[in-house]
Amino acid sequence: MALSKHLAILDTLDPVERRQQLGTLNELEREEVETHWKLWARPEQLAPEGDWRTWLVMAGRGFGKTRAGAEWVRAVADAEPEARIALIGATLPEVRAVMIEGESGLLSVCPVRRRPVFEPSLRRIVWPNGAQALLYSAAEPETLRGPQHSHAWCDEIAKWNNASERATRAWDNLLFGLRLGERPRVMATTTPRAVPLLKRLLDDADDALVVTRGGTEDNRDNLPARFVRDIRRQYGKSLLGRQELDGELLEDVEGALWTRALIEACRETDAPDLARVVVGVDPPASSGGDACGIVVVGLAGDGTAHVLADASVQRASPERWAQAAARAAGVWRADRVVAEANQGGAMVASVLHAAELSLPLRLVHASRGKAARAEPVAALYEAGRVRHAGTFPALEDEMCGLIAGGAYQGPGRSPDRADALVWALTELMLGKRAEPRVRMI
Repeated sequence: MALSKHLAILDTLDPVERRQQLGTLNELEREEVETHWKLWARPEQLAPEGDWRTWLVMAGRGFGKTRAGAEWVRAVADAEPEARIALIGATLPEVRAVMIEGESGLLSVCPVRRRPVFEPSLRRIVWPNGAQALLYSAAEPETLRGPQHSHAWCDEIAKWNNASERATRAWDNLLFGLRLGERPRVMATTTPRAVPLLKRLLDDADDALVVTRGGTEDNRDNLPARFVRDIRRQYGKSLLGRQELDGELLEDVEGALWTRALIEACRETDAPDLARVVVGVDPPASSGGDACGIVVVGLAGDGTAHVLADASVQRASPERWAQAAARAAGVWRADRVVAEANQGGAMVASVLHAAELSLPLRLVHASRGKAARAEPVAALYEAGRVRHAGTFPALEDEMCGLIAGGAYQGPGRSPDRADALVWALTELMLGKRAEPRVRMI
């Protein structure tokens, strides 16, 4: 019996009969079976039926998105020698490390006898039958202007750089060039985040879009049991857990001072040279309660502020969170630490100094609620005066839970990280500045 027919039969058998049949295969056949994706894939990892143009796999970490994307590309290349496939990731190093050479990447999933040749200098992969794939970075959308493709695999589209609308421009340029063959198609794999590109895809959904959703636990059989147990224990049903594990797209809370779209619009890859750096600290009331918010913010010469790091610590003793604050100040070469002192100003000052914090320390006292203090800082974001030099999920979740004139609706009992951010930005951008005066002598 031809091997292809044998594999087709294996696809239809129950697990017991399948194991019996696998025992009758020779070495060459067993090698082929090990890379026969339909035999091992879960149904949601297989390309959907129908006349779709875009297949969006939006699921939690560990779901098997990368494997599904690589196997779909492999199937396209095997079936269509004339295929010209675009492989697009957040950066070229990520395309190579994850989509090409990763454990679930293209080189790993292809059978040895039909493995494509990777030509890094040409940013190209060539299969033995002539099918080709070209590598692109979503951070360079203009490189997609001009080239034509028949298919595309876009990985982690919610992670693509949103500065200057690069992510949406990369997507649009791709679609304009997706015009080879009779049925051009694109597959996008991503962990959900409420970024403009992903929201646009879902808002404009029609019959040409198929969405597959899922979570980490869907792939439990292929993940270490300890990992699944520990990660769920740590993040549970928190906002971060719902997004990163359950694959849930978190919508904005009505009345929130920050929206996720606003934060994404403020995203940047690297911060410029900074004139000042401040560490904001929101100490916890007790070591067993809330987190100690520790956020590092810098001020550039053009007057813009740049969020550099979220160094917050959970359930920390005064000595531990003081050491974390001192460490953040040292790493970022801060020139001041601003700490809320409502929970005992003398204690806050004493533990920070005990942690060998030699920088100027300013203790601030909260006379208004957290949301009220945050409102003028949120206005700075709306004015485009604050940037985020990276992604800070836990901090940003808290920011999006601060409601104007209302109760906090974010993760945890209190927005400690967001409060630390507010103190730091208030010091840098909203603090009183001494005006020059003429002194009579």
